[in-house]
Amino acid sequence: MDELVNVGPNLFGKIQQLSEVTALNWENLVNSARKNKISLLMVSGYRSFDYQAQLIQNKLDKGMIIEDILKVNAPPGFSQHHAGIAIDIATIGVRPLTEDFDSSLAFAWLLQNAANFGFSMPYTKNNIFGFIYEPWHWTYNK
Repeated sequence: MDELVNVGPNLFGKIQQLSEVTALNWENLVNSARKNKISLLMVSGYRSFDYQAQLIQNKLDKGMIIEDILKVNAPPGFSQHHAGIAIDIATIGVRPLTEDFDSSLAFAWLLQNAANFGFSMPYTKNNIFGFIYEPWHWTYNK
């Protein structure tokens, strides 16, 4: 894994980290989007194994069953967030981490431009990974 660097606060004010190369390309992506009057906001970047485990435990504590949780959250050790290459993205006017993101101007802009910066959306509809459709989840691939 590349060294992690701080990339500033997410939309909730918590400092986020990404791998160094992902951070550079994220900054370029955000700046390009801004020039096109598109708002891209980070919900989450790097997650530790412990943090990923806690996300799952919190859902178990709320009564969710593990099979349903694992359609939404990768188990610790298997999340793209562990490598600092995954970013959950939001935009102004759309509730974060919902499929509604795919009807936003930000999503349309990402579909046309994200690949130019090395980003792709792995969890498309009916993806091979078995995860739910996550139009907000993008990864750096170069």
